[in-house]
Amino acid sequence: MAFNFGAGAAAANPSTLSTPGFGTATTTAAPTGFGFGTTNTGAFGGFGTTTTSAAPGSTFSFATPSNTGGGLLFGNNQNKGFGFSSGLGTSTTGGTGFGTGLGGGGLGFGGFNLPPTQPQQGGLFGQQAQAPAQSNQLINTASALSAPTLLGDERDAILAKWNQLQAFWGTGRGFFNNSIPPVDFTQENPFCRFKAVGYSCIPGSKDEDGFVVLALSKKEADVRSQQQQFVESLHKVLGGNPTLSINVEGVKTLPDDQTEVIVYVVERAPNGTSKRVPSSTLFSYVEQPNVKAQLQQLGVVVTVTRNAFSPAQLKQLLQNPPAGVDPIIWEQAKVDNPDPEKLIPVPMVGFKELLRRLKIQEQMTKQHQTRVDIIASDISELQKNQATTVAKIAQYKRKLMDLSHRVLQVLIKQEIHRKSGYAIQVDEEHLRVQLDTIQSELNAPTQFKGRLNELMSQIRMQNHFGAVRSEERYIVDADLLREIKQHLKQQQDGLSHLISVIKDNMEDIKLIEHGLHDSVHMRGGKLS
Repeated sequence: MAFNFGAGAAAANPSTLSTPGFGTATTTAAPTGFGFGTTNTGAFGGFGTTTTSAAPGSTFSFATPSNTGGGLLFGNNQNKGFGFSSGLGTSTTGGTGFGTGLGGGGLGFGGFNLPPTQPQQGGLFGQQAQAPAQSNQLINTASALSAPTLLGDERDAILAKWNQLQAFWGTGRGFFNNSIPPVDFTQENPFCRFKAVGYSCIPGSKDEDGFVVLALSKKEADVRSQQQQFVESLHKVLGGNPTLSINVEGVKTLPDDQTEVIVYVVERAPNGTSKRVPSSTLFSYVEQPNVKAQLQQLGVVVTVTRNAFSPAQLKQLLQNPPAGVDPIIWEQAKVDNPDPEKLIPVPMVGFKELLRRLKIQEQMTKQHQTRVDIIASDISELQKNQATTVAKIAQYKRKLMDLSHRVLQVLIKQEIHRKSGYAIQVDEEHLRVQLDTIQSELNAPTQFKGRLNELMSQIRMQNHFGAVRSEERYIVDADLLREIKQHLKQQQDGLSHLISVIKDNMEDIKLIEHGLHDSVHMRGGKLS
């Protein structure tokens, strides 16, 4: 339900505004969208009479009105700005300045929802006539927010605050004068607070690529399992022409259990050549009412093209701030663009647009995480393959060394067999002399062989001592050792003191025994 400031007949009969309305009876109305069921007209004062069926003469009624013409009824119009099903008097204006572009499916980059070009009647005079209309709209908005003159008393200040709240919220109607129609507050008004600027990727595909994006109200798994049936059904929707073939470029998950399918159509000519149908041509065809109805039966909820902007279009979009966005904020957003070549500032107006982008971001984060997990598993697999390859390379090196030795032995035997019966040649004699010299150097006691024997002896000695000293040895720190000694000394002193005490006690016990023995003898002598 929309807010109803109980003034349905006040606008038609201004004389009723002079009646304060105190002391009128309390009436009960049916609950509205905000749950305001009971209206006490004597509690706040009168905004005038209203012609509602629940409370005639009610002054501040939230009840459902029976007469929506005139008065302070903050419209029950349908606007999808913030997604409120009732209340807060949404206006008839659709769109959000930049627009959701691809609808609630959240297909990423949307259009700027630029206003359609209106025919200019009267040439230059028609263009000049628009300026006073905009000026009057601005003046009316300022009057509704700052100085309404509807009631002529202190209640106008309350009405101004209520109009400010509606303007900040971006919905409702602002009443400020009995003779002037109310101002419709939309999310495009400059006073709306629920606005922000984000960034979206600039599409890179061309019209010649023929890509058309279809958003299906199905999960990705269902779409992939039924992809062939979907392509055949789509081919029938396009007329079943045998010269046309439908190809799927990609399938991607969207929020709210939706799936994005990118398709393009290839047309084959009788001479054997083929070309892609431009995306604008294909989009125009699927947007026809009868074709669109058939696509909806297949589960298609949104159809859109995603073509790149021309330099002129991109310049126009950047130079003209979207409706309701402060030019200063828009200029700052362009300056803060992290990558102007790939990103473009996008206004986010309303909670639904913010929620849509949040869902898209969460979905992209999941996809990135999935891709990172796949890359991590691929890296792990590559590391395993690398370790296996390194082991095989080492194995092949050893095998190559063995084969080299075997080949060398075969060559030696072959050379001996070939040279058998021939006299030693001069070069072979020189080679024999060099080999004898090397052998003598190796066998010299002070040369390589002697050193090698010495090293072998030292290695054997170290192995022998290592076997004897196989037990581990512990080294105690000097301070810790001093503390241990002091502790043991204190223990020894305590034991010595205890021993001395025991000795003293033993001597005392002996004296006691000796005294008892003497007393027993003395008593025995007296008795005798």
